[in-house]
Amino acid sequence: NVMAAYGVCMTAALAVFHFVAEGEFSAILTMSVIMQCLAVVLLLLQSHSSGSAAGISARALGLEALALVCRLSSTLWLNGYLPVDASGDHVFQAVDICTLVLVFGLLYQVLVVQRSTYQEADDSLPVVPVALACFVLATLLHADMNDRPLFDALWMAGLFLGIVAVLPQLWLISRTTGRIEALTSHYIAVMAVSRLLSGTFMWHARFDLTCQPWVEGFNHASWAILGAHLVHLLLLADFAYYYLKCVVQQGLPSLAQVDIGCLV
Repeated sequence: NVMAAYGVCMTAALAVFHFVAEGEFSAILTMSVIMQCLAVVLLLLQSHSSGSAAGISARALGLEALALVCRLSSTLWLNGYLPVDASGDHVFQAVDICTLVLVFGLLYQVLVVQRSTYQEADDSLPVVPVALACFVLATLLHADMNDRPLFDALWMAGLFLGIVAVLPQLWLISRTTGRIEALTSHYIAVMAVSRLLSGTFMWHARFDLTCQPWVEGFNHASWAILGAHLVHLLLLADFAYYYLKCVVQQGLPSLAQVDIGCLV
């Protein structure tokens, strides 16, 4: 199932890149949202294959859903943060909508269908202050690519929320055994790849990102966007080491668990 999910996703990504985007570099942003969708699919596979919600953070999923809603509030009708190739016309938004539906479906599985196995006591990271901080920072640091302050701020809030959405998942892991089931580890790893792809695009587009600067000559929005991507990768540095170590030792198809010793 895991290899099939990877195969379908890679095939879809290559098809979009070659036949829709016609090889344009900006399609890397669409590849990023496809990877994000794959990550959620992998977590759904874990939920269905194990029949359990153990190891899955509902709070992380809630932040992810909020991040997607904020991003879609901009990208569904404004062009400021979309790829300039043809994949930005419909494919990008369709993938985000699909991901949002999957996240809501997974939340239903965790909080309703498999509630008895959900580790609610350990999934305890306070997310409301984190979410509020994201909205405040987005209000202060947003770009003006849409030339609509509210929706520019919402897009930036979506970025920040997506970055910190990994924190409740890592918190849950540290509060339990320090071990991650294979599909949860794939979920975190693929989400990191998604962020790496979007960060690469933003790095190349950094001089095109504009804002109303607080300090003359300093583009705070560009640095905030790049810094957010860097923070996400730094948060996952320990995980990435142990994940790659286990993949090398066990092989991707036979990966069973990842021990995250430094998080315990």
